[in-house]
Amino acid sequence: MRAPISVIIPTLNAEAHLGDCLTALMPGVEAGLIRELIVSDGGSDDATVAIAKAWGAEVVTGAPSRGGQLSRGCAKAKGAWLLVLHADTVLRPGWVGPAILHLDTHNAGWFRLAFAKGGCAGALVAAWANLRSRFGLPYGDQGLLIPRALYADVGGYPDQPLMEDVAIARALKGRLAPIDGVAETCAARYRSQGWVRRGARNLWTLLRYFAGASPQHLAESYRR
Repeated sequence: MRAPISVIIPTLNAEAHLGDCLTALMPGVEAGLIRELIVSDGGSDDATVAIAKAWGAEVVTGAPSRGGQLSRGCAKAKGAWLLVLHADTVLRPGWVGPAILHLDTHNAGWFRLAFAKGGCAGALVAAWANLRSRFGLPYGDQGLLIPRALYADVGGYPDQPLMEDVAIARALKGRLAPIDGVAETCAARYRSQGWVRRGARNLWTLLRYFAGASPQHLAESYRR
């Protein structure tokens, strides 16, 4: 029987993090869980694509829009399950067993968030994120493990540059469950911008999205 999971990772100049992300997936390969690795690149001009190919990934290229990149990557997947990860997310040891258990649920699943070297501030932000997730709104940096059939049923990822994770979470309402594993993400942007400032900025962006602001406009504001 073929391994059930296709891993899809969107990238854009991710050479600093991609290797660690992929290394953390090796227990899944050894356990016979992971069938293939698909890296959907948005035009990296560093070593991202070379690293991906060295790891045996199928590389899909296109315009730099995370929603569009994920849509293209998932369209290439052949596994019965899709594991969507950000390039700067590392699944902590021990994730394989909980992932295997989740395959019996037929729901989409997310991992508990933690920040690498986040300290007390990171622990507080992660606690809020994990609480928010229990109310049906996990973000992309927590990973998403979803049956391909369910992914198709909800229409997949929309081609938008921001809030694609919120859009699919809303579409999956009632079909999301926690996985008893930890997704550790990079805290560099929080540390450089300030934990309170970046957290408030993220919340304000989410509220504007819920109020109807376009993802394209939000992405421009977010980059500024």
